[in-house]
Amino acid sequence: MSQQAERDRLVEIRRDLHRHPEPAWREFYTTARIVEELERIGVDELHVGPDAIAEEARMAVPDDEELAEWYEQAREAGADEEVLRQLEGGYTGAVAVIEQGENPEEAPTVGLRVDIDGLLRAESEDDDHEPAAEGFRSEHEGAMHACGHDAHATIGLGVIEAVEDSDFEGTLKVFFQPGEEMIAGGKSMAESDHLEDVDYLLAAHIGLDHPTGEVVAGLDGFLAVSHFRAEFSGEPAHAGGEPNEGENAVQAMAAAVQNLYAIPRHDEGATRVNAGKVGGGTATNIIPEEAFVEGEVRGETTELKDYTKERAERVIESAAEMHGCEVDITTNGEAPSAESDEELVSIVGDVAGETSGVENVVHRDELGGSEDATYLMRAVQQNGGKAAYVGVGTDHPGGHHTATFDVDEASLPVGIDVLAGAIRTISAERP
Repeated sequence: MSQQAERDRLVEIRRDLHRHPEPAWREFYTTARIVEELERIGVDELHVGPDAIAEEARMAVPDDEELAEWYEQAREAGADEEVLRQLEGGYTGAVAVIEQGENPEEAPTVGLRVDIDGLLRAESEDDDHEPAAEGFRSEHEGAMHACGHDAHATIGLGVIEAVEDSDFEGTLKVFFQPGEEMIAGGKSMAESDHLEDVDYLLAAHIGLDHPTGEVVAGLDGFLAVSHFRAEFSGEPAHAGGEPNEGENAVQAMAAAVQNLYAIPRHDEGATRVNAGKVGGGTATNIIPEEAFVEGEVRGETTELKDYTKERAERVIESAAEMHGCEVDITTNGEAPSAESDEELVSIVGDVAGETSGVENVVHRDELGGSEDATYLMRAVQQNGGKAAYVGVGTDHPGGHHTATFDVDEASLPVGIDVLAGAIRTISAERP
C-alpha cells in the first residue's frame, strides 16, 4: 500500500470513529470497529470485552437501560453482531497482542495504551467546523469526540501495523481502553492479567495545546483525582404550614457545597475541589427531602488527593448531620498521579528527533490535569518496569472538550511513526 493510500485509510478510520462517539462503557460500535481492523491486520491474540478487563474494577457503569440504548444504536449503525454479543453489559475495550522474533518470550514485552471513549457534549454544526463541513460530524446528538480519542484509537491501530511490518523482536500489547473521560476504565485494565508481564509501557495523547509537528517526549504533572456523588435524604413538609416538621436536604447540600471550598490548601502541593453539578427538591412549597451534589477532588500527588477527599467526605457528612439529614457518598471514578521514567522519555525524544514530520521535540512538559493511564503506568512501575506518557502535537481549532474541537489529520502518521519507532528502540535497547 502506498504512503498516501495508507494515510487515506487512517483518515477514513478516524472519521468513522468520529461519527460514532460513545462514552464510558458504551463504546460498542467503537470497540467493534477496532476489532474489525485488528482482525484485518491479523494479530496473534485478541482479547475483547470481559476478557480484556478486570470486571470488578469497573467504575461509573451506566444502568442496564442506558447500556441497552447504546448497544442497539451500535447494532443499527452496522457493528458486527458477533462482536457486540461479547460486549453486552458494557464490557467494552480490547487488548491486541503481536509476537515477533525467533524467541519473543525471551525479549521484552512493550505496551501501548490508547483510550477510545467520547464525551457527553454536543458538537458544533458551524460550516467552519471541518467535521460538519466534510460530513463526519457526530451522528449521536449530545455526544462527540472532543478530546481526540478517535485519533488515539486510530494511532493504536497504525502502530500495530507499523511494528508488525518491522524488525521488532518481542511482544507488543496495545490496550484500547474504555472510559477515560469519566476516569472509569483505567483501573479495570491495570488490574487485568494482561499488564502483569509488561516491562515497558507508553501512553499517548494528541494535542494538549502543542501544534502539529511537535512531540512531547514525556508528560508529567498528572493530578490524582476522585469523582464523587453525595445523595442527601431528609424529611418533607409543607413549607408554609409545617416548616418545622421538615429536614431540608437542599439546605444540607448547600452547606456542603459552601464548605467544600473552605477545605484548607496543603503545604506539600496543589489541591483542587469542585462541586460541578447539584440538584434537588420538587416544588417551591415543599421542604425538599432529596438533594445531590456531584463533584471532584484532585491533588498534585495521590496522597494530596486522599487528603482532600477525606476532608470533603467529612464536610459532606457534617453538613448532613447539621441539618438532620442522611447522606450516601459514592466514588464514581478515580485515578492516581504518576511520573514518566527518564529512560523512556529519552528514547522517545531521540526517535522523535529523527522522525519525518517532527519539527520540534519538547523533552518534558506538565499535563496539568488528570488521566487514568496513570493506573497502568504505576502498575508497570510497581512491577519493576518503566512507563512514559507521550504528547503528539496537533493543531486544534477549539480547545479540548469544546464543541469545535478537531484534530489535524496530518498528525496521525507522525504519532504512529514516533510511537512505533520508540517501541522498536525500547525492545532493542532494554533500558
